[in-house]
Amino acid sequence: MSGHPMPPRIPDEEIELTPILSSGPGGQNVNKVATAIQLRFDARRSPSLDDRTSIALQRLAGQRLTRDGVIVITARRFRSQERNRADAIERLLDLVAQASHREPKRIPTRPGKGARERRLTGKAHRARVKQGRGGRIDTD
Repeated sequence: MSGHPMPPRIPDEEIELTPILSSGPGGQNVNKVATAIQLRFDARRSPSLDDRTSIALQRLAGQRLTRDGVIVITARRFRSQERNRADAIERLLDLVAQASHREPKRIPTRPGKGARERRLTGKAHRARVKQGRGGRIDTD
């Protein structure tokens, strides 16, 4: 296992899923069956998220965030309610995973002996190149 923390788990009680009528293909079903899913998740007040993740999640949500800090995801990609439900949840979990990602802290290291030697050799070479420039005035 690597040093990356697992994204927080979101309990089902914190996610509100509502079937809504979907536009697009569906034949005779389209106006009768609510196949699209609207997911609502209160990112600002969720006890499952630490403050840092919550703030990052709200920033990532962009247009999907309401003034009250609720993320609204509408899934209407598929013609079945179950697949749209799974799609909406997956999209929320992807956002949470992105928001909870932390860059590992860089541990400063010192340059090795070889690196120092290469640096000094390069400096000496550049000094010689620059030394050779100018200074000569050709008179015709």
